[in-house]
Amino acid sequence: MSRQLFANEKVMKQYLTALLNDDEVSQLSSNLDPVAKLLQQVQPIATEPKVSSKKITEKAEKVIVINEQQNQAITDTELQTQAAVPPIKRYDDEYRQGEFQALFFNVAGLTLAVPLKSLGGIHQVGELNSIFGKPSWFKGVMLHREEKLNAIDTARWVMPEKYDKTLEEALNYQYLIMLGDSHWGLLAEGLVNNITLKNDDIKWRENSGKRPWLAGLIKEKMCALVDVASLIELLEKGLDSQE
Repeated sequence: MSRQLFANEKVMKQYLTALLNDDEVSQLSSNLDPVAKLLQQVQPIATEPKVSSKKITEKAEKVIVINEQQNQAITDTELQTQAAVPPIKRYDDEYRQGEFQALFFNVAGLTLAVPLKSLGGIHQVGELNSIFGKPSWFKGVMLHREEKLNAIDTARWVMPEKYDKTLEEALNYQYLIMLGDSHWGLLAEGLVNNITLKNDDIKWRENSGKRPWLAGLIKEKMCALVDVASLIELLEKGLDSQE
């Protein structure tokens, strides 16, 4: 088991609360939204000189034909794109109502929880094959019954600011926690247990912010509840927990 990063529960609570409240997001408040910047740069469209009604009619007929062809091409492209990229299944509504069970696991002294309904399976860690050009948190690919599973260095992904050489050498990953129906999995050092939770047991994330993967904090257990669908989306985009 790796060294403990948190001296006591109070320190862990402060760390998790900071994650949930997006304390570092205030640094970005002074920056304009990229879309707002683009809108500021848009110049008024210049008025075109008047032309005869006959020319306008001829141009309009050509534009209608061209636009119909372009619209058809765009529609075909959109349909192909939608067919190629299957939507990511969301699990939020399934466990935010009433009771639900969650699997608790440990990584470098931090406890994380995944709702069982969004759990894709648990595997013992086997040989991991690294792939060139992947992010540093991409630990490698593990083969399981001819299926390629993407293993994530959970400590590096969740806590990059605390990740150093000493922690890397101390980590002892034993399990791969699969996320939903995806091929992504979080590496874990140890499994704690399954616990039934109620809605009131959790301090839910109220605003969308810097860490959409964090659904909330489980109060009594002092651990983070993972929003699996949001986490999968970040991984698919090659982003870490801070982006």
